[in-house]
Amino acid sequence: MTPLPPDGSRDRRIEEPSNLWLVHPLSRAMLRPALRARVSANSVSCLGLAVGAGAAAAFGRWTAPEAVLAGLALSVLWLALDGLDGMVARATGTASALGRLMDGLCDHGVFVLIYVSLARSIGTPGAWVLAVAAGAAHALQSSYYEGERARFHRRLKGIAPPPAAPTPAAWLVNAYDRLSTAPDRAGAPLDRAIGMPEVRARYAAAAVAPMRLLALLSANTRVQLVAIACLAGAPRLFWWAELLVLPLVAAIGYAWHRRAEQAALSPSVSSPAGRPVAAPLLFEDHVH
Repeated sequence: MTPLPPDGSRDRRIEEPSNLWLVHPLSRAMLRPALRARVSANSVSCLGLAVGAGAAAAFGRWTAPEAVLAGLALSVLWLALDGLDGMVARATGTASALGRLMDGLCDHGVFVLIYVSLARSIGTPGAWVLAVAAGAAHALQSSYYEGERARFHRRLKGIAPPPAAPTPAAWLVNAYDRLSTAPDRAGAPLDRAIGMPEVRARYAAAAVAPMRLLALLSANTRVQLVAIACLAGAPRLFWWAELLVLPLVAAIGYAWHRRAEQAALSPSVSSPAGRPVAAPLLFEDHVH
């Protein structure tokens, strides 16, 4: 059977390890059957939401270690479906702003269900307050991270940000896009020069490290934190990490990435130890 060509959407250097070695290989394995069945990307997103709901129900029984492990397994399947919907959209040429919004809403929806399930299992007003606050922090951090990741990949291809094109009567789509693209304004000088190969090379050399740090804001990390906190018998630890640790990661990553943009515009900055910058390593190039 002829392997599917890589879709060229991811750079291995900034991938979270569980994505690299587990989640995306599983997504890739499901891609051909999904294309044969003519399943739409939005249908995959909805299926992922259903699987994520099962994970949330399992995590809600966190006093039983076997239930937590089941929740972790279902979460891996959900994350694989979350990767699959984007692969299907790119393979079928059906990517859209509405699809991105739906994907994001389904992702957030799974974590809302996890927060609700955990808060109900604890059953105190303080747990509900903590869950709501952590959920709000998560929504902001996740939208920011997805924007930074898309920005990184776009720049490696030498593509300037597309002009703003608000969707009539779709205020939620527009708000989601404005939030995820807000750092584009700070990086505008770099984007005006991103068509120059030497600028892209300096940017790649400087931006990989902050993007690796920002990968801690991924859904994968949060799933791992949920499982660890539940296995430790203290699910509140997950919410405190959302409120105290991950915002610090986002702040440091934001400042670091902006410095990388400035370094890319300076001809005096070269790759580490004067070595040439390697071409992007695409994840799908190694998975069939």
